[in-house]
Amino acid sequence: MQLNEVKALITGGVSGLGLAVARKVVASGGQAVLLDINDSAGADVETELGGAVSYVRTDVTSEQGVIDAIALAVDHMGLINVAVNCAGVIGAGRVLGREAPMALDFFAKAIQINLIGSFNVIKAAGAVMGSNPPDADGQRGVIISTASVAAYEGQIGQAAYSASKAGIVGMTLPIAREFARIGVRVNTVAPGIFLTPMADGMPEHVQESLGASVPFPSRLGKPEEFAELVAHIMENGYINGETIRLDGAARLAPK
Repeated sequence: MQLNEVKALITGGVSGLGLAVARKVVASGGQAVLLDINDSAGADVETELGGAVSYVRTDVTSEQGVIDAIALAVDHMGLINVAVNCAGVIGAGRVLGREAPMALDFFAKAIQINLIGSFNVIKAAGAVMGSNPPDADGQRGVIISTASVAAYEGQIGQAAYSASKAGIVGMTLPIAREFARIGVRVNTVAPGIFLTPMADGMPEHVQESLGASVPFPSRLGKPEEFAELVAHIMENGYINGETIRLDGAARLAPK
C-alpha cells in the first residue's frame, strides 16, 4: 500500500502517538479520520492538518459509537483501508494496596479501554474493509494496534495495564489468521518508553533517568519513530500477524 493511498481511521488521534501517525499520513498525501474524546485538541489538529483530517468524538469502549464513527469515516473518505489503535490509558496501581486491594473497577477500566476498545475498532474496521477493492495480492486493508513492552515484562503496579496490553498481543495472530480470508493484515506495535504527553509532563531529571535506562539509543522514543514504523507496516504487505517491539533494546525492571 502506498502512503498517498491511505485512508486511515486513527483512535487516540489528537495527541501523542496517534497524532504522530496522523501527521505522517497527511505529510505522505493520505487522509485520516481521528477518533478521540478531546474536542479542543481535535479542533486544533483539524486546523493544523487541514482538510486531510477530520475529528470525530468517539468513546472506543462503545460498540455502537465505533460502528457509527467508522460509517462517518467511510462517508467522508469513500473507504477506510487502514485502522490504527492508539487510544488507551495507563492505570498504575498495586493489586494489594496499602489501604485495600485494588478495586475491580480500576482493573476493568484498563481492560475496557485498552483491550476491548481496540477489539471494537478491529472488528468494525475489518467488517468494512472486506468490501474494499483488492490489490494485486488481494489485500484490502491493514489494522495496527498499540500494545506495550509492559505486555512482556510489566512492572509492579502495572498488573491492569500489562494485562490489557498482553491481551492485544494475544489476539493479534488469531485475528490476522482469520482476516486473511478478507485480505486484511493485522499487526501490533509494542512501544517502549516514549516521549508522549504523559512523559512530557514529568520533571526533566525523571525523563533523563528513564532515557538512561534504554541501552541504545539512551533516550526516550520519539512519537515520529513510532509513526515511521506504523507507516512501514502499512507499506510492507508481507508483515502480518506480528507484534513488533520498538524499545531501543530496553527491558523493564521490576519497579
